[in-house]
Amino acid sequence: MPSTTLTLAQELVSRPSLTPFDNGCQEILIKRLIKIGFRIEKMRCGEVDNFWARRGTEAPLLCFAGHTDVVPTGPLEEWESDPFTPTVCDEKLYGRGAADMKVSLAAFITAIENFIAIRPNYNGSIALLITSDEEGIAVEGTVNVVEILKARNELIDYCIIGEPTCTKKLGDTIKNGRRGSLSGTLTIKGIQGHIAYPHLAKNPIHLSAPAIAELAITQWDHGNQYFPSTTWQISNIYAGTGATNVIPGELKILFNFRFSTASTVESLQIKMVDVLNRHHLNYDLLWEHPGKPYLTQKGVLVEAMNRAIKEVTKLEPELSTSGGTSDGRFIVDICPEIIEFGPLNNTIHKINEYVEVEDIESLSAIYELALKNLLLE
Repeated sequence: MPSTTLTLAQELVSRPSLTPFDNGCQEILIKRLIKIGFRIEKMRCGEVDNFWARRGTEAPLLCFAGHTDVVPTGPLEEWESDPFTPTVCDEKLYGRGAADMKVSLAAFITAIENFIAIRPNYNGSIALLITSDEEGIAVEGTVNVVEILKARNELIDYCIIGEPTCTKKLGDTIKNGRRGSLSGTLTIKGIQGHIAYPHLAKNPIHLSAPAIAELAITQWDHGNQYFPSTTWQISNIYAGTGATNVIPGELKILFNFRFSTASTVESLQIKMVDVLNRHHLNYDLLWEHPGKPYLTQKGVLVEAMNRAIKEVTKLEPELSTSGGTSDGRFIVDICPEIIEFGPLNNTIHKINEYVEVEDIESLSAIYELALKNLLLE
């Protein structure tokens, strides 16, 4: 017989919840949570569905966080099965969002159901923070829910985010932090003119080249025990009219910092502006909403997850801060201890995304043991 977690995961995968649309996934979760005594608050923002569910009023508060939205499928003809028809083949569950992160959502629910059925009088409270705006621009999802919780001083003690973290085997990696992300648009101003009369123009590409070179080799920080050094990268650069005989009037540079906890948004902004000013450039600089880095040191939450993972998988998980950003960058405002743990990430966002069937119930068991370790001891 299929496991209860697999069955729920299949039900979720069958919903084509392309970001930012939830397409009914959250209602599936909500119905099951209501049955076991959760109070539900729907927090829709714009076209994004979010909900906050809580059972209990006392501390400590353990929150499971995740998202129901998925990335686009890519070319349908390259999939071996329909991406929204959950298919079990060769002991793998195929479907868009299986790994990122509908299996984790299903495992959250069955772990909580099993835990409450056996231990209804646990210490503290359990919550879920679920959004449909993680794979998109992420401005009306978790960040919005966090602002509501923060305004009423409803703080989280421990948060487990179900992002796919493992690399070779379930249990081999816990993310205990993520680098921050800070993007911007730099516009270098020159004077447009005929390319045969450069003395009558100012070429912003030439003017900015020394500053770009300096920014590219700047040591922004030295990282720390958990993070590599901060990096600055240009993601796009463009100028000109398309004609070969026109000196452009301006140059636009799109850039991004991936930064460690050794730097702050303010320190990076100050350093970059200092470089630009020293090169006497005429420029405009627009910063985009930053994602903060977060780091959870070895402590109560990391130890609880370590014990749970070892008991189920017999593996000693590695702590890692690699990869992109996650909604942990928002939750850090109201929670001191955050980790991410979920299935293998080798097929996320790819054609024929899948999760090993044997890992699905194991993941639920790990989350259930984490509940036991944090709320019973």
